[in-house]
Amino acid sequence: MTIHAFIEEVREALRTAFTEVDSWFEKGEELRAFRPPSGGWTIDEVLEHISLTSHYLLIIIDRAAEKAQKRAGTADLKTVAEASMPQRDRLTEVGVHRSFPWIRPEHMEPTGVRTSEEVRGLLQDQLRRCLGHLEAMRNGEGLLVRTTMTVNELGKLDVYEYLMFLAQHAHRHVEQLRRNEAQYRSQ
Repeated sequence: MTIHAFIEEVREALRTAFTEVDSWFEKGEELRAFRPPSGGWTIDEVLEHISLTSHYLLIIIDRAAEKAQKRAGTADLKTVAEASMPQRDRLTEVGVHRSFPWIRPEHMEPTGVRTSEEVRGLLQDQLRRCLGHLEAMRNGEGLLVRTTMTVNELGKLDVYEYLMFLAQHAHRHVEQLRRNEAQYRSQ
Protein backbone atom coordinates (compact mmCIF):
# COMPACT_ATOMS: atom_id res chain seq x y z
CA MET A 1 0.00 0.00 0.00
CA THR A 2 1.33 3.43 -0.89
CA ILE A 3 1.33 6.27 1.59
CA HIS A 4 -1.13 8.13 -0.64
CA ALA A 5 -3.55 5.18 -0.48
CA PHE A 6 -3.20 5.06 3.31
CA ILE A 7 -3.83 8.82 3.58
CA GLU A 8 -7.04 8.34 1.58
CA GLU A 9 -8.00 5.43 3.82
CA VAL A 10 -7.49 7.64 6.89
CA ARG A 11 -9.48 10.48 5.30
CA GLU A 12 -12.38 8.12 4.54
CA ALA A 13 -12.26 6.58 8.04
CA LEU A 14 -12.42 10.05 9.60
CA ARG A 15 -15.30 11.19 7.40
CA THR A 16 -17.27 7.99 7.94
CA ALA A 17 -16.78 7.89 11.71
CA PHE A 18 -17.53 11.57 12.28
CA THR A 19 -20.55 11.54 9.95
CA GLU A 20 -21.98 8.60 11.84
CA VAL A 21 -21.22 10.19 15.21
CA ASP A 22 -22.82 13.44 14.06
CA SER A 23 -26.03 11.62 13.09
CA TRP A 24 -26.63 10.76 16.76
CA PHE A 25 -27.26 14.41 17.55
CA GLU A 26 -30.39 14.13 15.39
CA LYS A 27 -31.86 11.46 17.66
CA GLY A 28 -34.51 12.46 20.18
CA GLU A 29 -33.50 13.93 23.53
CA GLU A 30 -35.20 11.12 25.45
CA LEU A 31 -33.12 8.49 23.63
CA ARG A 32 -29.91 10.51 24.04
CA ALA A 33 -30.57 10.83 27.80
CA PHE A 34 -31.41 7.13 28.30
CA ARG A 35 -29.07 5.42 30.76
CA PRO A 36 -28.63 1.69 30.08
CA PRO A 37 -29.79 -0.62 32.88
CA SER A 38 -26.16 -1.67 33.40
CA GLY A 39 -25.42 1.91 34.46
CA GLY A 40 -23.31 2.79 31.42
CA TRP A 41 -23.11 6.17 29.79
CA THR A 42 -25.98 7.88 28.02
CA ILE A 43 -25.64 8.66 24.32
CA ASP A 44 -24.95 12.31 25.13
CA GLU A 45 -22.19 11.24 27.54
CA VAL A 46 -20.64 8.96 24.91
CA LEU A 47 -20.68 11.81 22.39
CA GLU A 48 -19.01 14.11 24.91
CA HIS A 49 -16.39 11.44 25.66
CA ILE A 50 -15.59 11.15 21.94
CA SER A 51 -15.08 14.92 21.76
CA LEU A 52 -12.87 14.93 24.87
CA THR A 53 -10.71 12.06 23.65
CA SER A 54 -10.39 13.66 20.21
CA HIS A 55 -9.42 16.93 21.88
CA TYR A 56 -6.51 15.33 23.73
CA LEU A 57 -5.43 13.25 20.75
CA LEU A 58 -5.42 16.39 18.59
CA ILE A 59 -3.04 18.11 20.99
CA ILE A 60 -0.53 15.35 20.22
CA ILE A 61 -1.40 15.29 16.52
CA ASP A 62 -1.09 19.08 16.17
CA ARG A 63 2.40 19.05 17.70
CA ALA A 64 3.55 16.07 15.69
CA ALA A 65 2.18 17.54 12.45
CA GLU A 66 4.01 20.80 13.07
CA LYS A 67 7.28 18.94 13.68
CA ALA A 68 6.74 16.78 10.61
CA GLN A 69 6.22 19.78 8.36
CA LYS A 70 9.40 21.38 9.70
CA ARG A 71 11.35 18.19 8.99
CA ALA A 72 9.92 17.80 5.50
CA GLY A 73 12.33 20.31 4.00
CA THR A 74 15.36 18.16 4.78
CA ALA A 75 13.88 14.65 4.57
CA ASP A 76 13.83 12.16 1.73
CA LEU A 77 10.06 11.56 1.76
CA LYS A 78 10.20 8.99 -1.02
CA THR A 79 12.59 6.73 0.90
CA VAL A 80 10.68 7.16 4.16
CA ALA A 81 7.38 6.38 2.39
CA GLU A 82 8.78 3.25 0.76
CA ALA A 83 9.87 1.93 4.17
CA SER A 84 6.52 2.74 5.80
CA MET A 85 4.23 -0.06 6.95
CA PRO A 86 1.09 1.27 8.69
CA GLN A 87 -0.30 -0.84 11.53
CA ARG A 88 -3.64 -1.20 9.78
CA ASP A 89 -4.82 -4.37 11.54
CA ARG A 90 -3.87 -3.17 15.00
CA LEU A 91 -5.52 0.19 14.37
CA THR A 92 -8.68 -1.48 13.06
CA GLU A 93 -8.87 -3.39 16.35
CA VAL A 94 -9.13 -0.03 18.15
CA GLY A 95 -12.46 0.51 16.37
CA VAL A 96 -14.07 -2.60 17.85
CA HIS A 97 -15.86 -1.92 21.12
CA ARG A 98 -14.50 -4.06 23.98
CA SER A 99 -11.86 -5.71 21.76
CA PHE A 100 -9.27 -5.13 24.50
CA PRO A 101 -9.23 -3.58 27.98
CA TRP A 102 -9.04 0.20 27.83
CA ILE A 103 -8.78 2.29 30.94
CA ARG A 104 -9.52 5.88 30.03
CA PRO A 105 -7.99 8.76 31.94
CA GLU A 106 -10.32 10.71 34.20
CA HIS A 107 -9.99 13.88 32.10
CA MET A 108 -11.67 12.03 29.20
CA GLU A 109 -14.81 11.21 31.18
CA PRO A 110 -17.95 13.20 30.36
CA THR A 111 -18.98 15.96 32.75
CA GLY A 112 -22.22 17.20 31.16
CA VAL A 113 -20.95 20.79 31.32
CA ARG A 114 -21.31 21.37 27.57
CA THR A 115 -24.61 21.32 25.72
CA SER A 116 -25.23 18.84 22.91
CA GLU A 117 -24.92 21.68 20.42
CA GLU A 118 -21.51 22.64 21.84
CA VAL A 119 -20.28 19.05 21.74
CA ARG A 120 -21.51 18.71 18.16
CA GLY A 121 -19.68 21.90 17.17
CA LEU A 122 -16.48 20.66 18.80
CA LEU A 123 -16.68 17.35 16.93
CA GLN A 124 -17.28 19.13 13.61
CA ASP A 125 -14.29 21.38 14.26
CA GLN A 126 -12.15 18.38 15.21
CA LEU A 127 -12.98 16.67 11.92
CA ARG A 128 -12.01 19.83 10.01
CA ARG A 129 -8.69 19.94 11.88
CA CYS A 130 -7.98 16.28 11.10
CA LEU A 131 -8.76 16.73 7.42
CA GLY A 132 -6.65 19.89 7.40
CA HIS A 133 -3.67 17.93 8.68
CA LEU A 134 -4.12 15.35 5.93
CA GLU A 135 -4.28 18.08 3.30
CA ALA A 136 -1.20 19.85 4.68
CA MET A 137 0.75 16.58 4.78
CA ARG A 138 -0.49 15.03 1.54
CA ASN A 139 3.00 14.05 0.35
CA GLY A 140 3.92 11.78 3.26
CA GLU A 141 5.25 14.39 5.68
CA GLY A 142 3.30 12.79 8.52
CA LEU A 143 5.64 9.78 8.39
CA LEU A 144 8.51 11.90 9.70
CA VAL A 145 7.35 12.04 13.33
CA ARG A 146 6.43 9.06 15.47
CA THR A 147 4.85 9.38 18.90
CA THR A 148 4.23 6.64 21.45
CA MET A 149 0.69 5.35 21.89
CA THR A 150 0.31 3.21 25.00
CA VAL A 151 -3.27 2.09 24.31
CA ASN A 152 -3.28 -1.60 23.34
CA GLU A 153 0.54 -1.40 23.34
CA LEU A 154 0.55 0.13 19.86
CA GLY A 155 3.96 1.71 20.35
CA LYS A 156 5.21 4.43 18.01
CA LEU A 157 2.65 5.83 15.57
CA ASP A 158 3.21 8.34 12.79
CA VAL A 159 0.82 11.25 12.35
CA TYR A 160 -1.40 9.37 9.87
CA GLU A 161 -1.67 6.40 12.23
CA TYR A 162 -2.59 8.77 15.06
CA LEU A 163 -5.34 10.23 12.89
CA MET A 164 -6.55 6.72 12.09
CA PHE A 165 -6.50 5.93 15.82
CA LEU A 166 -8.71 8.98 16.43
CA ALA A 167 -11.16 7.82 13.73
CA GLN A 168 -11.19 4.27 15.10
CA HIS A 169 -11.82 5.52 18.62
CA ALA A 170 -14.94 7.33 17.40
CA HIS A 171 -16.02 4.24 15.47
CA ARG A 172 -15.50 2.11 18.59
CA HIS A 173 -18.12 4.14 20.40
CA VAL A 174 -20.63 4.01 17.54
CA GLU A 175 -21.12 0.35 18.51
CA GLN A 176 -21.85 1.50 22.06
CA LEU A 177 -24.34 4.10 20.80
CA ARG A 178 -26.16 1.43 18.78
CA ARG A 179 -26.32 -0.85 21.79
CA ASN A 180 -27.79 1.97 23.91
CA GLU A 181 -30.43 2.63 21.28
CA ALA A 182 -31.34 -1.08 21.06
CA GLN A 183 -31.75 -1.22 24.85
CA TYR A 184 -33.87 1.91 24.80
CA ARG A 185 -36.14 0.53 22.06
CA SER A 186 -36.54 -2.84 23.83
CA GLN A 187 -37.96 -1.41 27.07
